[in-house]
Amino acid sequence: MLLNTLSGRFLLLTSLFVMLAEVLILLPSLANFREDYLLTRLERAQIASLALLTTDALIAPELEAELLSNAGVFNVVMRRDEVRQLVLSSPIPQPIFATFDLRESTAISRIGDALRALADSENRVIRVIGDPVQKGGLVIEVTMETRPMRASMIDYGLRLLTLSAVISVMTALLLFLAVRRLLVTPIKRVVAHMVAYAEAPEDARRIIAPTARVQELRVAEDALALMQTQLTASLRQKERLAQLGQAVAKISHDLRNILTTAQLFADRMESSHDPAVKRAAPKLVNSISRAVNLCETTLTFGRAEEPPPSLSRFMLAGLVAEVVESEALSADAAQTDFVTDIAPNLVIRADREQLYRVLSNLTRNARQAIEATGAPGTIEIGAGEEEAGWWIRVGDTGPGLPERAKEHLFRPFQGGTRKGGTGLGLAISAELVRGHGGRLDLVRSDSDGTEFMLHLPRELALESLDRAH
Repeated sequence: MLLNTLSGRFLLLTSLFVMLAEVLILLPSLANFREDYLLTRLERAQIASLALLTTDALIAPELEAELLSNAGVFNVVMRRDEVRQLVLSSPIPQPIFATFDLRESTAISRIGDALRALADSENRVIRVIGDPVQKGGLVIEVTMETRPMRASMIDYGLRLLTLSAVISVMTALLLFLAVRRLLVTPIKRVVAHMVAYAEAPEDARRIIAPTARVQELRVAEDALALMQTQLTASLRQKERLAQLGQAVAKISHDLRNILTTAQLFADRMESSHDPAVKRAAPKLVNSISRAVNLCETTLTFGRAEEPPPSLSRFMLAGLVAEVVESEALSADAAQTDFVTDIAPNLVIRADREQLYRVLSNLTRNARQAIEATGAPGTIEIGAGEEEAGWWIRVGDTGPGLPERAKEHLFRPFQGGTRKGGTGLGLAISAELVRGHGGRLDLVRSDSDGTEFMLHLPRELALESLDRAH
């Protein structure tokens, strides 16, 4: 289980890295130990030789053997004043295996010689050449066996590895505790806050309060706090919108019943003999019918679905004329002018009622934006046909959309462009156009006005209808 935790893995990796570092240190350390061992043998041999060189008398064989034994060598050769002299000697048990000149050794060669000495378990006789200490001659040579040196090197290496292991464990343990205190504990705190927040994201009391002192963790906590704050606000808004949707659905249901009754009375007005009433009655019936349809559509939108388009071919100019006539009745004639640029014989294939709603929403928004400025303005509706389908352009000379409206333009209850607006118009319009397989784009919106472009494809309209059904 320890290896499945961050601190446990950190402990293991720290131990491994420290041991690796100690192994890398061990090789030059063993090489230096071997060189010091050989230099010590040379120094002892030189001291033993000085006892003989100070007198011309011969020494007893027992004393010579004792001097060589204390020095740990078989023979000692001194070169003084260009004269090579065998100072001390004893029988060599076997031929000389190798010669090592410490005066010419390098770091790489010393490491190689040390590794070969450790790898060779046989007891060899080697010759060692070096400089005498305290300028006691030009060169000193000794012959010695390798087994004691190898045993000393192994003992030194084991002691060094043991010390390294102790240092590694202590270092890893201290780092383990430090990591748990500085990293793991703050991370666990963040995770605990995330789990607690996930249980009740609407509760603002469960939003994390950044307290980490480590910069990276503080950045993570700040980002988490910001995300939780935004998510909580969004959930609260969606809850309020859901409640609002239920209220709107109830109001729309009752309003639909009221408008249905008004429609019955409007139908009777058509039989009136008054010419003015007979002219106004059809428009009144159409307006009430559209209001009833709007209530039904609002109920449908509350169920997060839009009825599939009922496609038919019709003259676009006639539909646009109805939209302009309806908006012109509500517009201030002194402020808003309507200009249309549509060929009289342009026939498109779409759902007539849904397209009326889209153009009516766009035109109404443009009219209200112009009237809000208190200055005269123009609304222009143009259309055309291309190989891929049809396009309809609705532009105005109003003040343009605010930046917040641009960011949430086609989102329900968020893309409102005027005070008191709900933002449903553009959202419903975009959804209706998508139902046709087309798209509604904001071409531009600046101080010179706003322009929307509606694209309706030829083939995709039928495919979209099939998918909707």
